[in-house]
Amino acid sequence: MENDAINARKSRRKPLKLFNISHKLHKWLMLLIGSQFVIWSVTGAYMVFFDIDYIHGDSLIINHQSKIKAAHLTYSSQTLFQQYPAAKNVSVGLLLNREVYRFSVAEKQMMVDASNGKLLSPLAQEQALAVAKFYYSGDGKVIDSELITTNPPFELSTRHLPAWRINFDNFGAPALYISASSGEVVTKRHEFWRLFDWMFRLHIMDYGDDADASNWLLFIVALLAVFAAFSGLVLTYFKVIKPITKQKFKPRKKNSDADSTTKLSPQNKTLSSGEPS
Repeated sequence: MENDAINARKSRRKPLKLFNISHKLHKWLMLLIGSQFVIWSVTGAYMVFFDIDYIHGDSLIINHQSKIKAAHLTYSSQTLFQQYPAAKNVSVGLLLNREVYRFSVAEKQMMVDASNGKLLSPLAQEQALAVAKFYYSGDGKVIDSELITTNPPFELSTRHLPAWRINFDNFGAPALYISASSGEVVTKRHEFWRLFDWMFRLHIMDYGDDADASNWLLFIVALLAVFAAFSGLVLTYFKVIKPITKQKFKPRKKNSDADSTTKLSPQNKTLSSGEPS
């Protein structure tokens, strides 16, 4: 009997011990990484709220369905290779409504007129403005333009240099980046994209310039978050689920006063009038 009582007391202590461990673990983990939970919630909500196509700036560009006319290719590709024997990756495209050849020579992009072979790259400011206005879908005016050759902002890759940045006077401060070598729109940006970029960096805990979602800091914090969530589930069981189930399956006590009838002895019986019999 004594052994059974000891074992029963031990079995009752185990849930209490698990509760205490989970309580301490959850408290200290949330104190350590609770702010990151808030950051994940805010940044995740921002990235879900905005349409990704809008963030990419697709709505800033008009997709002109112009076709290349073979009759305008009077400067033949054979002549092109004679003039530029080291030309690679040759392609035919359009610059506004003009047919052009785009190719690279010694990793340098070049562009020539497909009708006369005139070198069009690098683009001058007036040409870059014309390209930006041709593709821009908004009605805002150009605020300013800048030729970027070195040290580009974080929103422009170095592989697109040199490039013209054309800023428009519209909601969200939109900007188009025109390659000075190819005359193409290589990047389009606005304030919502810039904020999205920061939100993404905070979401993946990338505090450098790599934008790498597989960094060790994120892995460690995510692992701690799993333990915090598991300990929270244990606390939820003890504080919410267990009391509810215990109350639900608790046997009802019989009300002896309500269920039992008082039996009167012959000596205590009274008449309806209240006089003793």
